[in-house]
Amino acid sequence: MRAPLGALAIALLLPLLAVPLAQAAPEASKTPKPSEVSDYWTPDRMRSAAPLDLPTVAPSDVKDVPAALPAQIAPEAIPSGGAQWTGGGAVVTTAGRVFFTYQGRTASCSGNAVTSANKSTVITAGHCVKLDGAYHANVVFVPAYDNGATPYGTWTARATYSTPQWNATEDINYDVGAIVVNQLNGQNLTDVVGAQGIAFNQPKAAPAYAFGYPAADPYDGTKLVYCSGTTFNAFLSSGIGLTCDMTGGASGGPWFHGFSEATGTGTLISVNSYKIVILPFWMFGPYFGADAQNLYNQAQAA
Repeated sequence: MRAPLGALAIALLLPLLAVPLAQAAPEASKTPKPSEVSDYWTPDRMRSAAPLDLPTVAPSDVKDVPAALPAQIAPEAIPSGGAQWTGGGAVVTTAGRVFFTYQGRTASCSGNAVTSANKSTVITAGHCVKLDGAYHANVVFVPAYDNGATPYGTWTARATYSTPQWNATEDINYDVGAIVVNQLNGQNLTDVVGAQGIAFNQPKAAPAYAFGYPAADPYDGTKLVYCSGTTFNAFLSSGIGLTCDMTGGASGGPWFHGFSEATGTGTLISVNSYKIVILPFWMFGPYFGADAQNLYNQAQAA
């Protein structure tokens, strides 16, 4: 449960997860080999990851959202509230889709490769590695995913992590996860696809770009999508918000400060986490403070 937000706030949170169907997570003693996990994720199975049905809340039922929202966070469309990224650059290869099995279903999120000591660390959302009390199985990262194509291969997870708060109670304020992937063809992930920088305790109000692979209407999970604007303080969590209409499947996609459209590089400071049903034009992400930093250090040391 996510007790810190209260029952009403929980009902409003829409994790951006995409899910259809598969098998239950295997017991530890039956953990499949990396080659078996990679073979499991065929192009058709990747394409089949459909959006999970999301809860809806009538505006009249909402009590915790201010009647008059601050003018500085009014919806904007500059320069993008959600469009296919065609700018190229490093983000095309560092960002990708995360696939896994969850409660007997195949599912997808998004993630991004970051600089790390082991050259094998992907940052994503906490609910993209663990949800409803259990860690996901058959986890893979597919950088530069393109409608079933895997130009840089399918990277299987050897370890997945979440913050202590997400691990204990799935507290949306700490919805951060990390995936450490196995080598592929004798190479480390970031030696192949590159990496983005990562930073913590950054300003909450700053220009930012968000990326992901949304799979729910009007998107289909086939292309990398981005939003850009100025972040603001979230009002149902301790995180940050951004004008963005990305949908299910975008969870775990990176938020960057200092992003260069010319090079496709930036510094990762949050990830796509949740939406509020009556405010679909905003995306929210967790604030990367000390707990997110400890998670990153744990993952890069694995």
